Amino acid sequence: MLKNIFLPVILSVLAYVFWISPNFKEVSAGVAIFLFGMIALELGFKSFSGGMLEKILKYSTDKLYKSILFGAISTTIMQSSSLVSILTISFLGAGLIGLAQGIGIIFGANIGTTTGAWLVAGFGLRVDIAAYAMPMLVFGVVLIFQKSQTLKGFGYILAGVGFLFLGIHYMKEGFEAFKNTIDLSTLSVSGLKGLFIFTGVGIVATVVMQSSHATLVLIITALAAGQISYENALALAIGANVGTTITAIVGAMSSNIEGKRLAAAHMIFNLVTGLIAIIFIYQIISLVDFIALEIGIAKEDYTLKLAIFHTIFNLIGITMMLPFINGLVRFLERVLPLQESEDEIGYDSVKYLNESVLELPETALGAIIRETKHLYENAFEIIVHGLNLRRRYITSSMELDEVIKKKHSKNYINIENFYHHKIKGIYGDIIDFSTRAQSNMSPELIQELYKIKLANRDLVEAVKDTKHLQKNLIKYSQHQNQHIQDAYTSITKGLAELLRYINIISTTDEEDVIVLLLAKAKVHTQKNDIISNGMLDNLIRKHLITNEMATSLMNDSSYTYNISKNLTSMAEVLFIDRQSDIKSLHEDTVISNSDVETILEKKDS
Repeated sequence: MLKNIFLPVILSVLAYVFWISPNFKEVSAGVAIFLFGMIALELGFKSFSGGMLEKILKYSTDKLYKSILFGAISTTIMQSSSLVSILTISFLGAGLIGLAQGIGIIFGANIGTTTGAWLVAGFGLRVDIAAYAMPMLVFGVVLIFQKSQTLKGFGYILAGVGFLFLGIHYMKEGFEAFKNTIDLSTLSVSGLKGLFIFTGVGIVATVVMQSSHATLVLIITALAAGQISYENALALAIGANVGTTITAIVGAMSSNIEGKRLAAAHMIFNLVTGLIAIIFIYQIISLVDFIALEIGIAKEDYTLKLAIFHTIFNLIGITMMLPFINGLVRFLERVLPLQESEDEIGYDSVKYLNESVLELPETALGAIIRETKHLYENAFEIIVHGLNLRRRYITSSMELDEVIKKKHSKNYINIENFYHHKIKGIYGDIIDFSTRAQSNMSPELIQELYKIKLANRDLVEAVKDTKHLQKNLIKYSQHQNQHIQDAYTSITKGLAELLRYINIISTTDEEDVIVLLLAKAKVHTQKNDIISNGMLDNLIRKHLITNEMATSLMNDSSYTYNISKNLTSMAEVLFIDRQSDIKSLHEDTVISNSDVETILEKKDS
């Protein structure tokens, strides 16, 4: 109800103010054009972020100083700390980076955002930038109408920069015109009271415009026109820095718990930085005066001094917070924990799929792959326990005959129950998310996504087949007929061996090992099919089992074959680097059991 009233009221007030004050209309138009430029710039960079940023990310965030540098450079290029914050939340939500790396990028983004103040104060107010804006807008719009996604991206970037320049021009002209009508400097408040009032105004302005960069430009143009005092401009800049956290918080609402932790870290950092700047503002002002004198900035050049101040208090904040990053991570993990299970088994939910990654195609695909691996972990556990085996023995180098003797529990688990708790919901969310992500993807990415969706289906089918197989495993594994008991023991042992292969494939980075084990898994599937290898015919021909047993064994052989085939197909898609030569697998590749034992012993050690 309030939202429905709020917008008409705001529009009515603006219309009235525009009617009585043409100068305010010019300033407001400048702000609107500037914000539109920010939107165009973000659209342009998002068209490239799907591939370029993710590739750079792999090599730019493995150390803290690299994360900070990445944040600073990307914000300097994009001129939007809000966009970098949202992208970082997306990367974190997709599992591409860790929380500490994300915090480093946010710290760097705060340094990068200071370059905007330097550009406007040092260049935008001294040159007729409207002259540069016009050709950028013309070329940008022409490129936007091209079919090529790359050209469209460049078009949006050019148009965005053009609108930014045009917005700054109109804001500057508007404030200059105010000199002849209204003197806003009469509203300035000195001392600590003014400091807190204008800090609050800076926060509100940034929340309304959703851009600290736009707020800073507005502050600098007003300061250059003499409409606000230098001291009040500094307080506004502090408020703009604090207010920008709102954008990150809004962006984190649709993210997972890691994204929410990062938004909280961003808020803590900016609040601490703002508090430090307020407490030591007069000392920082003295330092600004000293630096300005040393680098030859005029005593009355308050716009450049504001840029120096903005840079200094951000650097002080980062210097103060750097030693406490690991402590901050631990604090956030304690304050914002993962949701605890609500019942004995515990419903599991998606970890990596969130709305914040949908606009970045490759990041969205990365999130889907990670979520599929999460589904695999759950499926692997259910299949192992469904066979009444222990996972830690499957993944060890223990002899398989010993593995199948050490039962998981006295009673077999209820696979149906586990399926509903740990598989069904995640699988449904993956398919739904994939359908929505597909709309932004290139044909090549859609093809990769299709393979991942098939891998998900294979995992679900493997769990369902295990449920069907389990019925007769329970019935015949301790049967008085030793022949049927041995047949089901052989099925269990065969699946245990396959699960061991799949586990090694999923946990190793050695491409030759993956190739060899995947080839062996394929051969294993054929070799352990009791119909094709003649075991079932032999039992029937010699009347060693009843007709009922033979029917059960035939059906369960089919389930076992499907489990093996589905798990192998899934592993081929999910655990193979699709960019490498691993693609060209040969089914005639041979690996001996001693080789497998050597690999397992290495993993154990």
